[in-house]
Amino acid sequence: MRREMGILRRNPIYMLFMVVMPIVAVLFFTTLLSNGQPTEMPVGIVDQDYTPITRRMARLLDAFQTTRIVGQYATVSDARRAVQRGEIYAFLYVPKGTSAKLLASRKPTISFYYSMTSMTSGSLLFRDLKTISSLGNAGLMQATLRMRGATDDQIMTYLQPITIDLHQIANPTLDYNAYLSTTLVPGVLTLFLFLLAAYSLGTELKFETGRNLLLEAGDNIWVALTGKLLPLYLVSLAIFFFYEIYVYYFLGFPHLGGPWPILWLGLLTVHASLGFGIFMFGMFPQLRMSMSICSLWAVLSFSAAGSIFPVENMDTPLQAMTWLFPLRHYFMVYQAVVFNGYPVTGVWIHVVMLIGFALLPLFVFPRIKKALKYYVYVP
Repeated sequence: MRREMGILRRNPIYMLFMVVMPIVAVLFFTTLLSNGQPTEMPVGIVDQDYTPITRRMARLLDAFQTTRIVGQYATVSDARRAVQRGEIYAFLYVPKGTSAKLLASRKPTISFYYSMTSMTSGSLLFRDLKTISSLGNAGLMQATLRMRGATDDQIMTYLQPITIDLHQIANPTLDYNAYLSTTLVPGVLTLFLFLLAAYSLGTELKFETGRNLLLEAGDNIWVALTGKLLPLYLVSLAIFFFYEIYVYYFLGFPHLGGPWPILWLGLLTVHASLGFGIFMFGMFPQLRMSMSICSLWAVLSFSAAGSIFPVENMDTPLQAMTWLFPLRHYFMVYQAVVFNGYPVTGVWIHVVMLIGFALLPLFVFPRIKKALKYYVYVP
């Protein structure tokens, strides 16, 4: 362990990717999404009718928190080109004669177009545009019924026969920071752990110091790997605990499960990530190959975790492959136990999988020992 600490002091890469970059990643993602939800996203409007009714719809749309009308366009083609240039994310198209058809009860058609290049902005703008289309019709019906002598209670019964009493559990403000940062940041931290584990062992081959490592450990691979990786493990665990304390107690992210599930999930994740990195080096005992596979696996983890696109809607082979990614099991335990406060018995299989990833190096210890003794580094 003293030998390894000397290597850490002499090689600035370790300090950069063990401490500096993880802290930068934590602060970057949590600050990037600090507003909770995107606001004032630019949209356009093509109002070829331009009556008091359609102008009122435009004002209502502009009043939404997530929407800001930044341009009026003469034609749909002009608005479409603005979307393609990235000037706006969506636009509302009101054809000529819309108000007249509304007043005559002839069911006019209002169109809205939105870009799904960004899933978050597209989904939020779809919600606002759909709402404003419904409100336009509701406003006209309200005026018509009032002219016919209906009371306000009668009008509301007609327009909204069922009132929804909505209670959003765990994250009542729909804070996107709490949804995304709790997966993106652990994904980045596991990426660093994968790479550092493979890099730490791979450099022993590169600089031909593997025999010296085994000599100091008395030719015991358990002692050699424990002493070599213990400093990396302790620093990484401290960084992961810093992340959890920062987001759950400083930023106040929802955590109905309490502090203990947070801590043992962080412990399991660090063990699983290091175990996976060591295992990949044991399977491919080359610095470049093992780090390449680790980086590829970590990048694919963001898609396989299920936090952005549900695993249940993936193709069956892809659903099966998600079991091979530690981040997927971290996310399943996090969203059930930490976020919603459910008992761990509901996700016990994912806890077992994280433990299994931590134990993977046991199957490659002989290969790692052979590589440290006999393999010749090939650049």
